[in-house]
Amino acid sequence: MGKMKRFVDMEYQRPDFEAEKAARRQYVEQIEQAKSKEELVDVIVKEDERSRMMWTMYDLAYIRNTIDTTDPFYEQEMSNFYKEIGELSLLGQQAEEAVLRSPYKSGIEEKFGPLPLRDMETGLKLMSPNVVEDLTEESRLCQEYNRLVSSCTAEFHGETCTFSTLFKYMQNVDRSVRKESFQVWASMYEGIGDRLDDIYERMVAVRSRIAEKLGFDSYISYIYTRFGRYDYGPEDVKKFRGYVKDQIVPVCERLFKEQAESLGLSAVTFYDEQLKHPDGNAAPTGTKGEMLKSAKEMYHELSKETGEFFDFMLEHEMFDLDSKPGKQPGGYCSFLPGVKSPFIFANFNGTSADVDVLTHEMGHAFEAYTASRIYPLSSMTWASSETNEIHSMSMEFLTYPWMEKFFGDKVGLYRKDHLIQALEAVPFMVTVDEFQHRVFEEKPDAAGRKKIWHELEQTYMPWRDYDGNAFFEAGGYWMQRQHIFINPFYYVDYALAQMGAFHFYRMMDEDPKTAWEEYYRLCRSGGSRGYFETLEYSGIGNPFCEETIRGIMEFLQSKLF
Repeated sequence: MGKMKRFVDMEYQRPDFEAEKAARRQYVEQIEQAKSKEELVDVIVKEDERSRMMWTMYDLAYIRNTIDTTDPFYEQEMSNFYKEIGELSLLGQQAEEAVLRSPYKSGIEEKFGPLPLRDMETGLKLMSPNVVEDLTEESRLCQEYNRLVSSCTAEFHGETCTFSTLFKYMQNVDRSVRKESFQVWASMYEGIGDRLDDIYERMVAVRSRIAEKLGFDSYISYIYTRFGRYDYGPEDVKKFRGYVKDQIVPVCERLFKEQAESLGLSAVTFYDEQLKHPDGNAAPTGTKGEMLKSAKEMYHELSKETGEFFDFMLEHEMFDLDSKPGKQPGGYCSFLPGVKSPFIFANFNGTSADVDVLTHEMGHAFEAYTASRIYPLSSMTWASSETNEIHSMSMEFLTYPWMEKFFGDKVGLYRKDHLIQALEAVPFMVTVDEFQHRVFEEKPDAAGRKKIWHELEQTYMPWRDYDGNAFFEAGGYWMQRQHIFINPFYYVDYALAQMGAFHFYRMMDEDPKTAWEEYYRLCRSGGSRGYFETLEYSGIGNPFCEETIRGIMEFLQSKLF
């Protein structure tokens, strides 16, 4: 792409897919013709560099499509990619087979460690000509979901609100406003509930079909394999959920009880949960521009490396932060490999969550920016998903010393509330995870899914009270979790990673300098290690060990009570 431009000025060009397929066929031949370890490694590295342009165009189209889901051009471009990716993936699989047949494949492990070869072996199980149409259909359903939820708006107190902007009113100090905003928010989901059920029903069917055609005994086995969960399985995750139920849920119950007392209520309802203080939560004091200026100061003071990184992000305007109609809800960090640049997508709504984006997503972005400048293979830019979320969640804690720049004299409230909400989110995370396991195990209908969700809320979130809202009381709340639709089975990674982030919080409390040095070391590791190896390398306790959770909770309770 030549000299790097600002994101808004980057030129999109649809890849020549036929030329791309020809290049991949040639790549297979080059692998087969390699005459030494060094030559094989060189072939792989050069192909990685060559293919970055296509993936940069893919990410450019994806980001712009999510920024404005009503734009027909990028909607069509994503459809074009989805039509072609199946055949391109099959050609990629042929290349992996050629590498694994090569007498010189040990050169790859010597150069990059064991993970690339292991991922290639796994990749052979995840693709076949008979699932290409199913994978395309799955992508179309994700597009359909995004269009639907991004199109929803409601008028509230003179403002045209999306799901994201409406949610801020549930932090209003006036309880009648909180309740009214909740009722509107809930009615928006109820209004599209039948369509969401239909989309998800088709998603479950196509995902189950993909797994069956590829020879897996269930979609659960398939998705664990696709995520590269080499170190643990569903039974380990089940044990982790049990630790959450036994050790974290009771502490959260106590926190919500104290919150109710603080608010002068007998118990909190759903629309009270976000308001932690009767006179209002801590909220950022500046405009978006002022917040970015404060973030620049913060990252320069944190370290030389984060300062250089944030300057890069500002110079090239690698953000889209404002919430607006037609924009996909939520937030994410993407990466444009051709220019080695992260991109931050968010939906600011005037609450402390805006600052959380400037720390959480920046944790992802900083790791990718760092690792992509160390490792020559694009696959090593990111670590495993559980580790990636440690990068993001830990950055939220590592930036605590600078929060006064955003919250002024309410900084103490912000820090405590952030810690509380980080803990209170964990039971919800495992609720989402068990819900998906049960859906793919039991294959319930729409009513059955609601019943499962309601049961799980009673197990993991016994404080949850929807104040008589029939749709959510019946179990409809699962529909608001985007990941269930477009990134299935990912959500437990947040819960596992939160345990790692609490490790860095404890380390920062004891020795901030060492905490930063260890965090930076973790980011530099990139995707060079598996999950358990990364935990050991970083001195982070294994969340599948009950002692790890117990130690974390003892420390957190000393801070919270």
